[in-house]
Amino acid sequence: MKEEKASRQTFLNLFCILGLLLLLKTASCSPLPRGKDPRAPSLPFGLYKGHTCVGCVLVVSVIEQLAQWHNSTVKAAVERLCDYIPEKLQGFCYVLAELYGPHIAELIDKEMNADVVCHSLRLCKQDPGQPLCHLYSPPKVGLSVAIRKAKRIMKTSKDLKSFMGFSSVCAFPLLANLCEKIKFVLRNKLPFEDFDGDKFSTFPTLRGYHWRGRDCNDKNTTVYPGRRPDNWDAKSDSNCNGIWGVDPKDGIPYEEKFCKGADSRGVVLLGDSAGAHFHIPPEWMTVTQMSAKSFANLPMAFSDEFDWPQFSEITGFLNSTIGGWTDSLYLRLRKRNRCNHRDLQNISQNGGSSGNLLSLIKSLARNQLLDNPAIVIYATIGNDVCNGERDTLAHMTTPKEMLSNVVQTLRYLDSRLPNGSHVILTGLVDGRFLWDNLHDRYHPLGQLNKDVTYSQVYSFLDCLQVSPCSGWLTPNETLRNLTSERALQLSNVLKEIARSEKFANFDIFYMDFPLRQTAEEWRKMGGEPWQLIEPVDGFHPSQIAAALGTGITWQKALHEWPQVLGKENPFNDQIEAIFKDQGGH
Repeated sequence: MKEEKASRQTFLNLFCILGLLLLLKTASCSPLPRGKDPRAPSLPFGLYKGHTCVGCVLVVSVIEQLAQWHNSTVKAAVERLCDYIPEKLQGFCYVLAELYGPHIAELIDKEMNADVVCHSLRLCKQDPGQPLCHLYSPPKVGLSVAIRKAKRIMKTSKDLKSFMGFSSVCAFPLLANLCEKIKFVLRNKLPFEDFDGDKFSTFPTLRGYHWRGRDCNDKNTTVYPGRRPDNWDAKSDSNCNGIWGVDPKDGIPYEEKFCKGADSRGVVLLGDSAGAHFHIPPEWMTVTQMSAKSFANLPMAFSDEFDWPQFSEITGFLNSTIGGWTDSLYLRLRKRNRCNHRDLQNISQNGGSSGNLLSLIKSLARNQLLDNPAIVIYATIGNDVCNGERDTLAHMTTPKEMLSNVVQTLRYLDSRLPNGSHVILTGLVDGRFLWDNLHDRYHPLGQLNKDVTYSQVYSFLDCLQVSPCSGWLTPNETLRNLTSERALQLSNVLKEIARSEKFANFDIFYMDFPLRQTAEEWRKMGGEPWQLIEPVDGFHPSQIAAALGTGITWQKALHEWPQVLGKENPFNDQIEAIFKDQGGH
């Protein structure tokens, strides 16, 4: 057991080191969403050259601001940043600091901004015939002139040339095997550590129990969350809901006494980065708040692909540590019927769309004969209209494609879900809300000097063709309206599917994405609309939005489709009295 734990920790540390390398060498922290691209990302962040530039500009900006805030040299700021990073990753950070630090310091000391530094390091590149991309306002002499001057100042070392020459970090011999393991986890969206192969794990990250209910016996493939109890779990807990054994007073198994006829059911999310709950902590790039504590969650964030499903709207089960509070459909189902304990699956991916869900759905763990029914939430709320292409409209999913993709997914579900299940199709969001509420506000990176607005961030990403949504994150109002028009068309396709399609093992419902109701609810609580959006990426729903959305979805189901939620279990108090937290999560 100790050897297994040590091996697991070694892998996690290596995973984080590779993630840090990708962050500093290639990385925008945000994966690239693609509306119609069926490819699953092979690495956490995608090795797109535009992301290389974004990652460099972010890191150089933070270093420059740390030096300014602490009135220190640039060299001291680089060391300070490495000191903030968790101890197991600091050595690697110092290697990169030795490699890049002197060049960055030399240029910043000569008042070159992050755009100029990264272009001179050739981590930002200008494609022929394309504009010179920049985040900050250009220097007075002009960006091109400043870059030429920086290149003359800087004498690039051989080591730097060698490092920059690798087409991929996975070309490093020592990292090749690690890359293959990471690719397996990310390609298949299955737990890295799953000894019995039942698609459930006892390890939290790397697609473990942050994403699916925690396994209670990872050496027995017949024991997992969501199954119907084996012989009423008289001798052991076969479904991991923490209810097992026999009542000594009457000899009746507790599972039979408390859960028989209780309409037990699980919840499954098929979704995108919003459903997976993508989040980059703003304190990672806000130097006035930055400390070692800020980066304590860095290893976990890397190994969960910068997603936080354990706090999410549909499958969240832990108290939020990233602001706001946690409320989820799963927690409400569990409160309604404690026999539902641990029966959750978050099958989402960054960049998820109706097209690539066709492959993602194969990671679903549900046995039609042995398991309880499930409530499946289908929620790809943006990526069918969102992409980073210059001709973004041409790359959006068409209504015909949407119909084909969703019906194929539903047919697959019909072959896997137990009878008595339910599917709720969620419409696409109206993303004009993003520009309207953020474009003239300062991004966390621009708060110290009041020099970077969300409008500038959006334009920078769009120029590099790595925008999460060129159609909505743009000053072009006509394009924003056309994107919302297409989103409405696709939502109408979902609505029609719910009205007309019939399946053997589940009924099907539709609901609009509750953005308007969420904003109104938050306004009544004294909040501002911009607080409903993730502050770093300026694109995803925040923790507050996720929690408020849960309540709206629950009330709609309770009043319009009460059969979806199942009955309230009259034995909940007795279950809690005997089994306490039922083994936790």
